[in-house]
Amino acid sequence: MVDGNGGTIGRSKSDQLPPAPASASTAQSLSRTASAETVLSTADVASLSRKSSFGKRSASGGSGAGGNSHGRSHIRKSRSAQLKLDMEDLVSSGAALSRASSASLGFSFTFTGFTPPPQDMMSSAELAPFSDDDVDLEAADTTRRKSLMAEPTLPIYLKFAEVKYRVAVKGTPREILSGISGSASPGEVLAMMGPSGSGKTTLLSMLGGRATAADGCISYNDEPFGKSLKRRIGFVTQDDVLFTHLTVKETLTYAALLRLPRTMTREQKKERAMDIIYELGLERCQDTMIGGSFVRGVSGGERKRVCIGNEIIINPSLLFLDEPTSGLDSTTALRIVQLLHDIAETGKTVITTIHQPSSRLFHKFDKLILLGRGSLLYFGKTAEAMPYFSSIGCNPLIAMNPAEFLLDLANGNTNDVSVPSELDDKVHMENQNLQDTNSKINLRPSAQDVHEYLVDAYEHRVAYKEKKKLLAPLPISDDMKATITSSKREWGTNWCQQYSILFCRGLKERRHDYLSWMRITQVIATSIILGLLWWHSDPTTPKGLQDQAGLLFFIAVFWGFFPVFTAIFTFPQERAMLNKERAADMYKLSAYFLARTTSDLPLDLFLPVIFMVIVYFMAGLKASAMRFFLSMLTVFLSIIAAQGLGLAIGATLLDIKKATTLASVTVMTFMLAGGFFVKRVPPFISWLRYLSFNYHTYRLLLKVQYDPVPDILMTSVPLDNGVTEVGALVAMIIGYRVLAYLSLRRVKASNG
Repeated sequence: MVDGNGGTIGRSKSDQLPPAPASASTAQSLSRTASAETVLSTADVASLSRKSSFGKRSASGGSGAGGNSHGRSHIRKSRSAQLKLDMEDLVSSGAALSRASSASLGFSFTFTGFTPPPQDMMSSAELAPFSDDDVDLEAADTTRRKSLMAEPTLPIYLKFAEVKYRVAVKGTPREILSGISGSASPGEVLAMMGPSGSGKTTLLSMLGGRATAADGCISYNDEPFGKSLKRRIGFVTQDDVLFTHLTVKETLTYAALLRLPRTMTREQKKERAMDIIYELGLERCQDTMIGGSFVRGVSGGERKRVCIGNEIIINPSLLFLDEPTSGLDSTTALRIVQLLHDIAETGKTVITTIHQPSSRLFHKFDKLILLGRGSLLYFGKTAEAMPYFSSIGCNPLIAMNPAEFLLDLANGNTNDVSVPSELDDKVHMENQNLQDTNSKINLRPSAQDVHEYLVDAYEHRVAYKEKKKLLAPLPISDDMKATITSSKREWGTNWCQQYSILFCRGLKERRHDYLSWMRITQVIATSIILGLLWWHSDPTTPKGLQDQAGLLFFIAVFWGFFPVFTAIFTFPQERAMLNKERAADMYKLSAYFLARTTSDLPLDLFLPVIFMVIVYFMAGLKASAMRFFLSMLTVFLSIIAAQGLGLAIGATLLDIKKATTLASVTVMTFMLAGGFFVKRVPPFISWLRYLSFNYHTYRLLLKVQYDPVPDILMTSVPLDNGVTEVGALVAMIIGYRVLAYLSLRRVKASNG
């Protein structure tokens, strides 16, 4: 077939395959198991061959005739290679990887394990009968990556009984969750529904080990939560916490390098990241930045898939997701839920909260928990939810989405819902009492009455059966339980590797901010203005000497002020990312802190070099190589000390507004005590100048330019060889950073 541009349109899989016999039209249903492999009969060939992948839909994208032709050619090759490998696996062995995509979605997922298959699994001899001119090595490699077998994971059965959670509001305890019970098994997708404020996220956090229950029991394979479980749990937060300036590929690669076990080589970890990119259909945007509020990047659905990829990259046994479809259109949301289905089919336990799913999404969940005001209104199979509420007298009077109906009940809204006779009688009795007091009559039951009725109905009809199931022991071995109970922390990399990876990630993320054209323009413009104002100043006269001293003090103040207000944003802005990654045991806090502070140094020291080269020679300072480099070194010490102060303030407060206010007062105080404005400081406050890095920087710059320093520029404290000032700056560099590190550890301990 030929399109309008004269290009040849590749045949679909169904066109390339011979028609299936009538006896093969009925496909066997795929049963979910805790293993990572699903076996299909050869009768499923025709059904599987018609399933499309996410990559097929991209064949129509792009612009330009030449670009479209090249894109269609490459995708056609990949599609052909994919078909041949699928057919070979099915015909030769009768087994294939579990595929749960549908043609309407255009999405295919095969969960990739850690270990690649042997090389002889797909030899050239086996592929020879299917070779043609359209297949190239790149397409075959891509297809092979998609077809890797999933490594079996430890199946984890999650149980929770009578879970309660309380918080103190103005000194008064408030119960967020009251006696929630349920369970989830490998191969299942458990959805938590409920109106806003019903406790969904709180319950999810407790099940994922991110919060501690006030009362109740949460068990994993009949064992309590242990530190070793962190390596087997993936937790996708509601907010997409990602670095703005990293690409999709870089984001997943760094996650793989930090989280995957030490038994894998660096190249295997990078290969694993590429596997996830292809599994999630992110190959088209792998080199696109994530983006944010002010940076254009990937779409909302792609961001959510990157967040999921960050967690499934470790092949987790338990996957928790907090409202993964919020803010997405219905089609993208359906793809995300289909993806969760596919993950569950590989033997994972998937638990997600969801706000208001469409009817198609609702029926894709295996189990459902309905919460209302922190109480359990329903737990059981999703398919049995509507029959249950019908049995207690609650039926929709009009055709509506089942999720809308359940959320209306959870909110106590009975409009367009049949009211049970018990509630009708209660409303009738209340109206009789209101008539006696001449008050307004209620025509419908109140939200509180509906809530109490639903809670009572569940407790008497269903709860005791479910609690009885939770008491039954699991048919699992002691070895599986021992794996859960291990209290040993497992790090994916050693300390030096963590530091190296985080250092490189920090450089790539922040180079866009530090080396932006706005910041470079600011520094160059300031330096040119200073050079013009102090153009070839003459230090031989007292007035010219004082002018040069003013320039040196401005340099000390400018490169003290600038780094402070850059560094105070460091930890407050990365607080969410730090909490997320530390909760997953991706790295040690000391490795993160040292990498974060040292990765800023090359970027922080680039702009001062440009500044000093322009100002130093335009202003006519001492034209000596040694004096120039000593001045540069002095400015560098000042910058690193000032940066340490900003880090300490930001880590201590972790609030940008408070940190900015405190930094403004501190920098102004240090500037006034710097020795230029006031030379005779009163003795009772003279100690303040020794805490000012402006004071020590200014004295060092004077020492470098004028040796000995003229009496007209001297302060009350005589200037010796400058060792004292250098020692003070080095002490500030170390002391401020130690304070910042201890502040971060304190925050971590309080969060724990």
